[in-house]
Amino acid sequence: MIPTMPTPPAPMPPAMILCGGMGTRLRDVTEVLPKPMVPVGPQPILWHIMKTYAAFGVRRFILCLGYKREAIIDYFLNYHSRATDTTITLGHGGGIVYHGASAEDDWQVTLADTGDKTMTGGRVARAARYLKDEDRECFLTYGDGVANVDLAALLAQHRAQGKAMTVTAVHPAGRFGEIQLDGGRVAGFHEKPQTESGLINGGYMVIARSFIERYLTTSASLVLEQEPMRGAVADGELAAYVHQGFWQCMDTAREHQMLNQLWDGGKAPWTERW
Repeated sequence: MIPTMPTPPAPMPPAMILCGGMGTRLRDVTEVLPKPMVPVGPQPILWHIMKTYAAFGVRRFILCLGYKREAIIDYFLNYHSRATDTTITLGHGGGIVYHGASAEDDWQVTLADTGDKTMTGGRVARAARYLKDEDRECFLTYGDGVANVDLAALLAQHRAQGKAMTVTAVHPAGRFGEIQLDGGRVAGFHEKPQTESGLINGGYMVIARSFIERYLTTSASLVLEQEPMRGAVADGELAAYVHQGFWQCMDTAREHQMLNQLWDGGKAPWTERW
């Protein structure tokens, strides 16, 4: 009897990351760099986010670029030379030899120009052309927040509930999109409430193709967190995965300093699965 080979695990869906905003609350830094390129330790916060996804097996990334996109493009074009020793032969017929490999050599990164001033919904719709036919869903998050979310559990819940979109709900101070839950279903979504209460949308979302097709357009004025998500709530198509662990955005200079202190002190919770 010929032994049966174990079925290899299904590949993880790609992660789409919104990297096009201006980051006005970090103006002293973001006048030079796009917000996802602001460093936490020796690497930009974008790298930390991607490393978290990679720890769960994600290897394909679609970056929705906009404001100062050339900084992100240059970073990835020169990634290998920054990560390893390099020998460069100058002159005609010269070349580059990379000595060794980096841990990220199996990443595939698509740099999608989604427009300088396009809003989040329009960015996602414009970058969706880089999804493959077999991608029935993709991860989606913002380029300015780190967390120790169990992304495998998030994806499993999304698939089990069969909704068009699943958001990760977290418990920090207000100022973001407040979520009202009814069991596992989102019963209400309010952008940036004035009070500090309840759960908020911490990013780290999963969206099905049906969400893109049904609720999004490539309009530059379309804000993901307004009509599209509210439409999904009204249709009963928005679910929430509640995360009780670490989550922190980098929206202010104080938060930037805090994340760097955690990294420098060897106490960065978002790295626990790397």
